[in-house]
Amino acid sequence: MKLVIVSGLSGSGKTVALHALEDQGYYCIDNLHLGLVTAVVQQLMSPRLKLYDRAAVGIDARSGVDELERFPQILAELRGMDIDVEVIFFQADVNTLLKRFSETRRKHPLARKGIPLIEAIHVEKTLLGHVAAEADLIVDTTRTNVHELTALVRERVAGSNDESLSLLFQSFGYKHGAPADSDYVFDIRCLPNPHWEPRLRQQTGRDPGVVEYLEGHPLVEEMYGMLRDFLETWIPRFEAENRCYLSVSVGCTGGQHRSVYMVERLARHFRQGHENNVSIRHRELS
Repeated sequence: MKLVIVSGLSGSGKTVALHALEDQGYYCIDNLHLGLVTAVVQQLMSPRLKLYDRAAVGIDARSGVDELERFPQILAELRGMDIDVEVIFFQADVNTLLKRFSETRRKHPLARKGIPLIEAIHVEKTLLGHVAAEADLIVDTTRTNVHELTALVRERVAGSNDESLSLLFQSFGYKHGAPADSDYVFDIRCLPNPHWEPRLRQQTGRDPGVVEYLEGHPLVEEMYGMLRDFLETWIPRFEAENRCYLSVSVGCTGGQHRSVYMVERLARHFRQGHENNVSIRHRELS
């Protein structure tokens, strides 16, 4: 049986993720108390409910301090039951969470008895620290909308081959901040910038004009070769450790030209060895 434990900060996209998993055939339960997870999984594994070979449960801070501190132990117990368990943790920066709660007018689950919203967010982050520490995949949704998050969950979690490493290649612009959910971050701002060519300024790293411009510079080819060789050396080490996910982010100044080109090229190369388990995200283009 495969079990996905979905957790994270309130307002960061847990419910959206569960809906995406449900659409992919997972039996989903939201806001399940952590102390009940083992019992629920045992029920789902019983002979009369053998229809469910994939399930997902949403866990939040309302499980309480004692249960959340026991999360590593509960996780070990589940894996000892021959269950393939993955932990996905969602987060976003404080200002984004404040804005989302303001727009939806929903109340934070910990914002009771007069606790200010911002304080509730910080308390929740502390309470869920044990869960975040055990996460196989951490997703920062600060700059991700509902549709992008649904697609990400569908591609990286629900649609992945369980026996293969799920690779995400992500482009971004440093002027908008580096992504917080990356395993590797590469800075390629030292490469020639198509932005300074007026005819290329409105194009992206996917367009033939930008590709031709970049591939006309030996420095770009040298950078690509070094990144490719580095990842070819170390990705198998992650696979050998039974890692489920690996995120590689490549950044330039604006996230429109150089990083987009490099991500497209790296993803194209690594798809040869990982088939459908390679995803692309261009953060600033979306």
